[in-house]
Amino acid sequence: MPTSSNTDPKNLLPGDPDCSLCGGIGYLRKDVPLGHPEFGRLEICSCRKGRVQAHIRERLFRYSQLQELQHLTFASFNPHGRVGYGELEQASIERAFNHAQLFAENPRGWLLLLGGYGCGKTHLVAAIANKVAAMGISTLFLTVPDLLDTLRFTFSDEDVRFEERFDQVRDAPLLILDDFGTQNATEWAREKLYQILNYRYVNRLPLVVTSNLPLEQIEGRMRSRLMDREVVVHAEITAPDYRRPSEDTRQPELSSLNQHAQQTFGTFSMRKGEKLDPKDERSLEEAFKAANAYAEDPSGWLVFLGPYGSGKTHLAAAIANYRASAGHAVMFVVVPDLLDHLRATFNPHSTVSYDRRFEEVRTAPLLVLDDLGTQAMTPWVREKLYQLFNHRYNAALPTVITTADSLEEIDPRLRSRLLDRRLCRIHAITAPAFKGTAPKQRKAKR
Repeated sequence: MPTSSNTDPKNLLPGDPDCSLCGGIGYLRKDVPLGHPEFGRLEICSCRKGRVQAHIRERLFRYSQLQELQHLTFASFNPHGRVGYGELEQASIERAFNHAQLFAENPRGWLLLLGGYGCGKTHLVAAIANKVAAMGISTLFLTVPDLLDTLRFTFSDEDVRFEERFDQVRDAPLLILDDFGTQNATEWAREKLYQILNYRYVNRLPLVVTSNLPLEQIEGRMRSRLMDREVVVHAEITAPDYRRPSEDTRQPELSSLNQHAQQTFGTFSMRKGEKLDPKDERSLEEAFKAANAYAEDPSGWLVFLGPYGSGKTHLAAAIANYRASAGHAVMFVVVPDLLDHLRATFNPHSTVSYDRRFEEVRTAPLLVLDDLGTQAMTPWVREKLYQLFNHRYNAALPTVITTADSLEEIDPRLRSRLLDRRLCRIHAITAPAFKGTAPKQRKAKR
């Protein structure tokens, strides 16, 4: 039976069978005189070095898995987003799409795509990889955890040294790092990633990075490289996870605005049939006007004080619904629920870290905190609420707060922020709890 080419003894040699130097053995004995320190030592033949390097490169680029991502192209990406996205979300997707296309046509500099899980970042960078690879440019596409694994594996791999693998990554003509920030952030991992980023930064090698983290949470040395606008183009996608079509696309995960969808300016009752005291009636009218004005231009803080059932939550929800319907990101959360969400991150099975959850709340473009004062005031709760209030106060981020407490009952550190009239407007609703059975329809001010 004839021997197949795969089992030909020549093909089992480590070197090139046709090599005139080693004859396929793959090694050469150094030509040095007897007594020389390297007499008898073997060195790898140049023909084997070429094979080894090709093998290393082939194995490394196999990790890119671009074959599995071939369907992710610019043609298969919807640059306008899913039906139901707001104007701002659609615009963020279109900007990211345009930046990705421009980079693919001329892969120079760095491109950083930011956004939550499932917003389309990976599709766009895979589209870049596929287009650039089709142009004949070697492209290495790796998730950051996979990259670190490929480096760790070299410590137990006889065929490749760590330095060789590391150089292959650093010097790739185009390197795409997907899911930056999802890696286990050990000192070793941080150091290797910094070395890769710094090398490519100094040598101006093309790089594409995606991350679901805000820049503030990325390690300082790497953040400094990613923030250089002379080198890096930033694009942030604000759209939510397209894989969860049942969720309200306007809201972050912990927002409970869905439960208040019917509480709009149009459904708010001025309670004319209740013959309220004129003072109480005026407080309702003033609060309603303030809420309408704030919904048109949310700047600073707006606080509604008043007894339960007086309409505070309805007005706060009406503001949130008005902004969300225009495509703006809004987080509406009841304070005790917010604290429960933060505590839940300490569970070992939580899919989100405490830092990420807290950052999501304190940096929300518009935050509505309902029922301040109904939470149990433990030292931990006091500290978290103060950190939240203090951050949004210093950053002057739009915030709406409702509470049934009087100002004197609110924690002094929080109260000091609420009393700053340069930032905060307070409206006390003195009307008693609403007793009607159905609200009268009222046309919202636009």
